[in-house]
Amino acid sequence: MPLLLVVDDEPNIRYSLARGLGTDSIEVVTAETGRQGIEEVKRRRPDAVLLDVHLPDMTGLAAFLEIRKIDPRLPVVIMTAFSTTQTAIEATKNGAFDYLVKPVDLQVLSDTIERAMALSRLTHVPVTFDPASVDDDTIDQLVGRSPAMQSVYKAIGRVAAQDVTVLIEGESGTGKELVARAIYQHSRRSHLPFLAVNAAAIPDALLESEMFGHERGAFTGAERTRIGKFEQAQGGTLFLDEVGDMSPATQAKFLRVLQERTFERVGGNESISTDVRVIAATNKSLEEAVEAGEFRRDLYYRLNVVVIRLPPLRQRRDDVPSLVDFLIRRFNRELGRQVFGVAPDAMRMLAAYDWPGNVRELQSAVKSALVHAAGDVLTVECFPQSCREGGAPTEEAVSPTDVTTLDVAELVDELCKSGSHDMYRRIHGEVDRLLFDAVLRKSDGNQLYAAELLGISRTTLRAKLRSLGFTVEKHLLPESDHDE
Repeated sequence: MPLLLVVDDEPNIRYSLARGLGTDSIEVVTAETGRQGIEEVKRRRPDAVLLDVHLPDMTGLAAFLEIRKIDPRLPVVIMTAFSTTQTAIEATKNGAFDYLVKPVDLQVLSDTIERAMALSRLTHVPVTFDPASVDDDTIDQLVGRSPAMQSVYKAIGRVAAQDVTVLIEGESGTGKELVARAIYQHSRRSHLPFLAVNAAAIPDALLESEMFGHERGAFTGAERTRIGKFEQAQGGTLFLDEVGDMSPATQAKFLRVLQERTFERVGGNESISTDVRVIAATNKSLEEAVEAGEFRRDLYYRLNVVVIRLPPLRQRRDDVPSLVDFLIRRFNRELGRQVFGVAPDAMRMLAAYDWPGNVRELQSAVKSALVHAAGDVLTVECFPQSCREGGAPTEEAVSPTDVTTLDVAELVDELCKSGSHDMYRRIHGEVDRLLFDAVLRKSDGNQLYAAELLGISRTTLRAKLRSLGFTVEKHLLPESDHDE
């Protein structure tokens, strides 16, 4: 469970914040002095810190700098009175996540803490593409062993340690943020902050302020100076998602940062130097946007130094079983379910579907299937209607054993021609595959009912299903022996 540390010398404030911010999904611990807060950071390793500027034993800025020495990536939110906002600004310049002026609106504070927790997860939860760690569903995985994904892994390995700008191209839902985090975590800046900005999710009028900050009074509603992401991420990495959606004005300022490593806050005249590695991502063709006059050609060349292209899921269908396996295990833990497999016809449907929303859509479909599953095997009926309507197996998605009837005489002829001397075992295996597939569909994936229909124990059923390859480790029925 994520842990929030509140450091404030006022007992009533500590109590109110603990009650107001603590939820079923967030644990809150408190400290009343700066030293106690620093010790709690060392001992408990919280996911975020809410730190008051006024403390009895030391300044909030001094406490923040000590906390930053322990973990430079830990998001710290500063609380301040109007008279001490300059201290909070200094803390933000040195990497504080944000600062809020008292009295703090609880909803604004909750939203800020939620964003800080999300940032903490981005920086601390590892992203791996090591097949040896595939059984660990508590980490974020780039799953897939297809040639297309192997090329992506090699590209990450080549570019991670090189301190250059990277452009990640790929359709929505292909995992661009995971690739960016993998690059960051394998880079020389991995001990420093990682911040993310989604250009498509922020209105044009606010995006420039979000990236570069603004001075007090720079525009209507700018009641205080705000530090932008380029200052907050000093020394670390900034991930700019959907870079193709930036306005021309923001593109011009972004180009200057890449070229000169300097910028000004909105409404300010001071030139601020920055040392930040930029990883950009887009779901558009920037080359086409340049030709259409929608994206600066000089900025495109600045971003196009190193490009990693993520394939859509429909171009790596062989990875669908591995992805479904990983997602089932992750959502089993999250939802408290014990689903252990996918019926063969359901897996054929998933492999045949084009997945316009890519891995993100697959993730949603698997989670929905677990919620609707009546048994411990996912059947076709568990999945959303869009998958069922668009997932009729294509010729390339169906393996030689993907049949609903078995011509024994034809199979005997094939085995005789191949010189087989274990005909009984092979034919018996083919019959079992069809039988158990049909019974699982009939029982809607409920193993207890399936065992009753077959007249065997549930233990025997589970052992038989595993031997036939119906487990989540295989997903699809293994190829029949007579095809060898």
